[in-house]
Amino acid sequence: MNAGPHRKELITTEALNRTLDWFEKTDIQTIDLTGGTPEMHPDFQALVQRVRGFDKKREIITRLNATIINEPGYEWIPEFHTRHQITLIASMPCYSADNVNAQRGDGVFDSSISAFQKLNALGYGKSPDLKMHFVFNPVGASLPPSQEELSADYKKEMAKHFGIVFNDLYCITNMPIARYASYLKREKKLAAYQQLLVENFNPGSIEGLMCRDTISVDWEGGVFDCDFNQQLNMPIQNDSTQKIWDIDLKKLATQEIRTAAHCFGCTAGAGSSCGGSLV
Repeated sequence: MNAGPHRKELITTEALNRTLDWFEKTDIQTIDLTGGTPEMHPDFQALVQRVRGFDKKREIITRLNATIINEPGYEWIPEFHTRHQITLIASMPCYSADNVNAQRGDGVFDSSISAFQKLNALGYGKSPDLKMHFVFNPVGASLPPSQEELSADYKKEMAKHFGIVFNDLYCITNMPIARYASYLKREKKLAAYQQLLVENFNPGSIEGLMCRDTISVDWEGGVFDCDFNQQLNMPIQNDSTQKIWDIDLKKLATQEIRTAAHCFGCTAGAGSSCGGSLV
């Protein structure tokens, strides 16, 4: 959520290997990579190749910035991801150029469209083994619209105007922390937005919350209940110094999840997770 060119943190090769040593011994089926865009890490290809060498096949997800595909030195991404059947999740705030460029900068929309067309040409969004999902976040201080209805609109417009197909659209609620909290403060909307989340609390969302079945690991191997707790430096209960390679999954399953006011973001309206709406 605070990614940008000024951020220089990189997980070390040693920490990465220790994480993968631990991961290989577990029954966890998915490794979900985020950044920035994970492909910029010098060990990215080695990580994927090692996971593909495990006895048990795991799903590999990368939450990439699709524009990286058009940057010099990263031309290898489409074919590499295709060969290793990596699931792609990419931000696509809107199917309108003006909207996307206003949020992400001039030229981002055209570059994203070009990247998605290259991925489609290789089978992404078409082959059952090559999944490509988009992520939508609301522009203003509001809850996301119906994921099902917005997904239908996206698929219609992307196919009609650009010939692009994809699997699913994930609607994710903006969390009132980090960069977005700073924006709300500048607009004098932070208190109103937090109240909106509280008033729309949906107990039906709790069963599917990401913190209940996902472990968030930072660039130093630290362990958190979710990415948002990681951003707020709220490590798991009991021992904040534990690294992922020290974790006993049976013990972790009995520990209480750490919560705070930002958790209303995941439980408001239709709910929100790394896989979109929950109900």
